[in-house]
Amino acid sequence: MRYLNPLFRLLTLCGALAAVGLLPRGVSAELTATANHDRITIGFFYHGSSVSVRGSADSGCDLIIKIASPDGSQTLKKKGKQAGFLWMNVGSLHLEEAPHLYALHSTGDLGAIVNKGEREKYVLGYDALARQVKMSPVADDAEKERWFGEFVRFQEHSGLYAASIGKILVRNENGKKNYYILTQWPYQAQPGVYTVTVYAVKGGRVVETAETKVSVEQVGLVKRLAGMAKDHGGVYGLLSILAALGAGFGVGMVFRKGGGAH
Repeated sequence: MRYLNPLFRLLTLCGALAAVGLLPRGVSAELTATANHDRITIGFFYHGSSVSVRGSADSGCDLIIKIASPDGSQTLKKKGKQAGFLWMNVGSLHLEEAPHLYALHSTGDLGAIVNKGEREKYVLGYDALARQVKMSPVADDAEKERWFGEFVRFQEHSGLYAASIGKILVRNENGKKNYYILTQWPYQAQPGVYTVTVYAVKGGRVVETAETKVSVEQVGLVKRLAGMAKDHGGVYGLLSILAALGAGFGVGMVFRKGGGAH
C-alpha cells in the first residue's frame, strides 16, 4: 500500500492543478493533424494543387488552422500620381518578417474564440500579422496600416493570403471532434517547406498545437531551367531570346500560310 500513496497524492495534485488551469498546455485537447498531400511537385504543366488537412481534437475545442511559409523579406512598388494625373511608381516598400504565403481558417470568429494576447503570440489573423511585419519607409502607424492593407489585398488577389470562418468541416464522434479542410494550393507559391499548424482553443487560450509540413519543389525541365537561370544567367538569357524569336517566326509562318491578316 505504501506504493499507492505517492501515486494517489500525484493524481490528487494533478486534479487540483487542472481545476485552476495550471497544468501544461497540450494535456486535454488530444490534437492530431495530417496533410494528405505533403509533397507538391512543380513541373512544366503545373497550375497549382490542393491540400487537405484532417485530424481530431477534444470535442470542447475550437480549431484554428494556419498554413504559412517562413517569414521573409518582400519589396513592393508604391503607385502614386505624378503631375496631378499620371499614375507611376513613386517608390518602394520593404517588408520584413512577412510570410510569402499565409492562410488562416477557423471554426469561429477569432475575436470571439481566442484572446488578443494569444493571437499576437501565435500570429493569428491579419491584425496580429500587421504588428509583426516591419515596413519601411512609412511616416507613422496610419500609413503603415494603409499600406499593409494594400499588401494584404494584393496577396489575396494572388491567392497567397486567405482567411475564412466555417470552412473547417467538423463532426463530433465518440467524444472527439474530427475535422477536415480542403484548400487550394496557389501556383504562385514558391518552392520551399511550408508549415501547417493546427491550434486547439479553449477558454480563449491555445491549449495544444499540432504541426505537419508541406514541401513544394521543382522537378524535371522546370528545375533545370531554374538552375540555369541561377547559375548560368547569360546562357539562360540567350536561350530565352532564341525561344522568343522561334515563337515569333512560327506565328509568322502560320499567318503567311493562311494568307495574312485582313
